[in-house]
Amino acid sequence: MRTATTVEAAALGSWSRQADFVVEAERLGLDVCWVAEAWGSDAPSILGFYAARTERMLLGSAVMQVGTRTPVALAQTAITLSNLSGGRFLLGLGPSGPQVMEGLHGVPFARPLARVRETVDIVRQAITGEKVSYTGTEFTIPLPGGDAVPMRLSVRAEHPVPVYLAALSPAMLRLTGRVADGWLGTSFVPEGAADAYFAPLDEGLAAAGRGRAGFDVCQGAEVAFAPDEEALGAMVADRKKELAFSLGGMGSASTNFYNRAYSRQGWAEAAAEVRERWQAGDRDGAAARVTDEMVLATTLIGTEEMVRARLRVWQDAGVDTVRLYPAGDSLDERLATLGRAIELVRETGDGV
Repeated sequence: MRTATTVEAAALGSWSRQADFVVEAERLGLDVCWVAEAWGSDAPSILGFYAARTERMLLGSAVMQVGTRTPVALAQTAITLSNLSGGRFLLGLGPSGPQVMEGLHGVPFARPLARVRETVDIVRQAITGEKVSYTGTEFTIPLPGGDAVPMRLSVRAEHPVPVYLAALSPAMLRLTGRVADGWLGTSFVPEGAADAYFAPLDEGLAAAGRGRAGFDVCQGAEVAFAPDEEALGAMVADRKKELAFSLGGMGSASTNFYNRAYSRQGWAEAAAEVRERWQAGDRDGAAARVTDEMVLATTLIGTEEMVRARLRVWQDAGVDTVRLYPAGDSLDERLATLGRAIELVRETGDGV
């Protein structure tokens, strides 16, 4: 498996400290650094800065939200970052959710599947250097009714630009298999992934006349090493609060893709209870409904032997790239956790 991480530019208390983390992560041997956008700092600005500070590691957007930029603007950004980094850029796109799209950006969230599919089509058309001409249900280029004619970008892509899609729902997973070069996943339980995730993903791949060979399955989880059972219990308790937010507070009052993902992997009753209590304002009660099993199944938290064993399970389940979110209260602690996790991933690949 390859190793990756996802960062938020303003995390760790300062922009410069996060940049130091990225530089040191490359020195430790990390393969890919993804930069999140969500409702914080934009990803492209940070990716350009990290491109200037690094030399080898791949850099990707995880993710830029489809609908907040035009498809051609996304293509311009992708070409610029790819050329600037010497071909190290990965374009990660995702539909986001109704709260961010409508509540923050003021654009409709409806028909995310069509919007993502058409965006990928147009981005690829623009990157190849063709004149951009497209007629879909979400985008029509050139805009009809005027004097505009199709145009091509004046900048050319000097390297291939792989496209990754963030997907949780079966429909979006099928689309990912049909049109993308990789899948950015989360809420991943390897024991339940065959039906919940890989079945629709493989349907999409088969529809495109291909298999998983050459397709990158990229999954992420928090990694933390516990010296003993007592410390592990405290880690799990802390993680329950974060998981309760994902299950109860992410998305909108009617749409939570994380909750649905956990439900499809065997925790429908618990996920519903967490969401109900969270929506009622009972944060502690919501966290109390999260079980130890739910935390340990979807993270890489445990003793070193436990983490080593889980990494083997992830690899056997079909993960190609593992995104590591290292725990730690300081830069040094996070780097130490990341460094040891990278070593364990390498040992897993060597069959140790």
